[in-house]
Amino acid sequence: MAGPPADPVPTDSRPADATPAGDGAPASALGGLIASVRASVREREVALVVIAAVMGALAGLAASAMSQITQWMHEALFQLAPGDRLSATPELASPWMVLVPVAGGLAMGLITLALQRWRRRSFVDPIEANALHGGRMSLTDSIIVSLQTMVSNGFGASLGLEAGYSQIGAGIASRLGLSFRLRRNDLRILVGAGAAAGIGAAFDAPLMGAFYGFEIIIGSYSIPAAAPVLAATVSAVMVARLLGVHVDPLNIPLDVVVQPLDILPIALLGLLAAGVAVLIMRLVTGVEMLFGKSGIPAPLRPAVAGLGVGALALYSPQVLSDGHGALHLQVDSPVVLSVAIIFGLKILASALSIGSGFRGGLFFASLFLGALMGKLYGGALAMLWPSLQLDPAVCAVAGMGALAVGIIGGPLTMTFLVLEMTRDLALSGYVLAAAVVTSLAVRETFGYSFSTWRFHLRGESIRGAQDVGWMRELTVARMMRTDMATFAEQGTIGALRTAFPLGARRMVVLVDGAGAYAGLVRVVEAHAAEHDPAEAASRLATHRDHMLLPAMNVKEAALAFDAAQAEDLAVVDDPATRRLVGLLGEAHVLRRYAEELDKARKGLGAEA
Repeated sequence: MAGPPADPVPTDSRPADATPAGDGAPASALGGLIASVRASVREREVALVVIAAVMGALAGLAASAMSQITQWMHEALFQLAPGDRLSATPELASPWMVLVPVAGGLAMGLITLALQRWRRRSFVDPIEANALHGGRMSLTDSIIVSLQTMVSNGFGASLGLEAGYSQIGAGIASRLGLSFRLRRNDLRILVGAGAAAGIGAAFDAPLMGAFYGFEIIIGSYSIPAAAPVLAATVSAVMVARLLGVHVDPLNIPLDVVVQPLDILPIALLGLLAAGVAVLIMRLVTGVEMLFGKSGIPAPLRPAVAGLGVGALALYSPQVLSDGHGALHLQVDSPVVLSVAIIFGLKILASALSIGSGFRGGLFFASLFLGALMGKLYGGALAMLWPSLQLDPAVCAVAGMGALAVGIIGGPLTMTFLVLEMTRDLALSGYVLAAAVVTSLAVRETFGYSFSTWRFHLRGESIRGAQDVGWMRELTVARMMRTDMATFAEQGTIGALRTAFPLGARRMVVLVDGAGAYAGLVRVVEAHAAEHDPAEAASRLATHRDHMLLPAMNVKEAALAFDAAQAEDLAVVDDPATRRLVGLLGEAHVLRRYAEELDKARKGLGAEA
């Protein structure tokens, strides 16, 4: 699949020694310096780390600006005191505040109309960029996506800014990488580092940010990627702290004691989280389908959903925005009936928001929902099994990480986030256990995280950020030979022998009078003594109905060879016209596939 074109990469089409009139030596010297810098970046690993650190600082600056602006929007639109969190407010300042998400929906609708007119191509997120496009992204598109998330979150839609943080960091990284003409794998690493930097800066969590980059954006952990990703996240977090962006630690009761056997109910919580995660992902898809069948014009759908979200907020503002403030309220508060109600309302509000066309992510919303789910689970255990003495706050923290893993993916990412939020190393081990159970259960029963599930609904087969783009780019058109030998199918075997002596060619392609493919003939077979020279060459034709198409990728071509049990296959422009365009051998396909697979393996860090 061809991806949307990235922002233009500055190039110099003049020869290296050419200088435009009037520029003189300085321009030539500048061009030489730029070329030298680019070569150094491509050859030296330390240069990539320096670029990642600079990019991380820029991503941290962008993420900090997004956080501060949306907080200001919350304070202005919902009449909050400076520093107050929207989801932590006890109630809306006025019933008329239900119209604020409606206004945000109308704004999103206008943005949708503008994009349909002036920028119709679909946006590429960091996972898709790394999986299909070798890390190529448009910075302009990334800025647009980030602005959309700010509008959605700022007006109270039940979504987080994480999609914007990740998008802007990755967009900056891709822009820098393309400017320095980085290799495919280095560009993918830098894009992962950019997304990690944006997320890490927003959460004040460098370890979580780094593993977000490894597990979710790059698709693997490797030694070559470690230094750039860590440099980017640390740089981003330091910039964010300098700018005053700080996330308060998650307070849990000081007397919480977790026993070794508590791992069993925590593991069961992980299974529960897997079921809830799949339910939420399917609910979001169902809401989207319902809006599609409703007949409501797409630009008006966010406003309709905004009215629903605003109405839910009349019961509790905890359904608004991402839930940062509400999370801190819920973790160590008593288990009461309202927790279950808020849990259901938050799921509905998030599904309405993302299913209607608001832009944002479920990263922090899944953390908040997981905390509510775990808290309810802990309360139920306390009633049914009082002797267990498992504090609901512990279940809330474990559920927070587990549900987030089920929806977003990344067991280590969420475990490190909990560690950095709670500062409790012992508790993090239990969170990791629940996260592993959830991850395994979701992968076995559902197979997708939220982002890859949405790719699946669009017809893509992406299961993660692992690089499969090289496979799609290695097509039959790129591998085939066009200097194949052809012979008219009406000709005789004797004429074929004369035209192609033994050793001249291995395979001859038969064509009819219109130049359409009619089969393959092995030259050795044509020279066999038992064949009458007067017979038609078409009698020796094989694989008449087995053909390749230029657009097939290397995997599809290998499967076609296997199905045909052939060493060579003809390439035609279309199955209907059968016009011959090339010839491809199975050995060449397998060799190219092995070469590209080896490159991908080295890119994962299997070899230095």
